[in-house]
Amino acid sequence: MTSKNRRRLETFIPWIVVIVLLAVWQTAVVAFDIKPFILPSPSAILAAFIESRGPILQHAMFTLSSTMAGFALGVAFGVGLGVVIGSSRLVYGGLYPVLIGFNSIPKVAIVPLLVLWLGIGQPTAIATAFLLSFFPIAVNIATGLATVEPELEDVLLSLGASKTDLLLKVGLPRALPYFFASLKVSITLAFIGTVISETIASNDGIGYLMMQASSQFRIPLMFAGVFVIAIMGIVTYAIFAFIERRMTGWAMRGRDMQVASGG
Repeated sequence: MTSKNRRRLETFIPWIVVIVLLAVWQTAVVAFDIKPFILPSPSAILAAFIESRGPILQHAMFTLSSTMAGFALGVAFGVGLGVVIGSSRLVYGGLYPVLIGFNSIPKVAIVPLLVLWLGIGQPTAIATAFLLSFFPIAVNIATGLATVEPELEDVLLSLGASKTDLLLKVGLPRALPYFFASLKVSITLAFIGTVISETIASNDGIGYLMMQASSQFRIPLMFAGVFVIAIMGIVTYAIFAFIERRMTGWAMRGRDMQVASGG
């Protein structure tokens, strides 16, 4: 297979897989006469979306704004914390276990505390998205900085480079692939955090819409909310993947060469 045909296949195969899965889903629901309150068909979900597209889009924008606000805070805090941890072995050894312990706490258990401190609504959703998104960023930045070869550092220091030069010109560029990989993970976690918060402590957002639909046994509308969240997650993931390819193409050169050679 030529590299051009391979790239075309890579472009279209996600759409092919989605179409096949939806077709199988639709066929199974019709063939086995599955009731809509158990598992609605894709056509019923689409009909529910069209019927309630106004409220769905309104709640989706609320969820998106909360997620991006929390994610932005997570990126800023995660990068700063990752630089601090990755630049010092002492700090790395001291804070890393604390971060692991914090990340092990189910965030749904923290939401009631956030409600107590911040109240019901968007601030709690932003805080929950932040808490779920900063950890992968901090860990990946710290890992990228900590994996710089000691021999390279010794050579550059012997040539007159300062610690700041090592960080800005070697460490951070070296950590970029780790950083963008963490962004793709963190943005999906931020959506999860926002929706969790909205199902517990909000009067707006897709999570709130899904809870209302559940209480009214409007299961197709619930699934429409799930699909909207999935689409927003896929779009934001694709954006960061595109930026990653543009900014860290040097890190993917080996894989691209393998594809070009048909390997």
